[in-house]
Amino acid sequence: MRYSFLLVFLLFFIVGCSGTRPDNIGLKTGKFIDCPESPNCVSTFANTEDAKMDPISFSGSAQEAKAKLLQILSDTKRTNIIVDQDNYLHVEFTSAFFRFVDDVEFFIDDKSKKIHFRSASRLGYSDLGANRKRMDAIVSAW
Repeated sequence: MRYSFLLVFLLFFIVGCSGTRPDNIGLKTGKFIDCPESPNCVSTFANTEDAKMDPISFSGSAQEAKAKLLQILSDTKRTNIIVDQDNYLHVEFTSAFFRFVDDVEFFIDDKSKKIHFRSASRLGYSDLGANRKRMDAIVSAW
């Protein structure tokens, strides 16, 4: 009986880890919203050094850069593209075990030849560096 309760609790915990899709993401005056003070977000537009990362530089057209980025994302496990518009992508990444969902946004700026991004956890305070590691891996794959 005790194990059944524990199993049901664990199942509800895992299912509840996805959170709800945020409604405050997207480009606002050419930038993403800032990262919260919690250490579970990185962004090329961040105001703090802890959350700041450099954008990805590209040459060629924005369409070519987007195609390359989409190929990298398609090679990444547990990735779901939510929005694919001209120079903007919103992608959900889901962790393998607990099914935590992180929201990642990309802005392909053809004028500056940079891909800006923001990667943030939906739930919790710390992500143990998961968002930074993911974005480091995408930058390395570039």
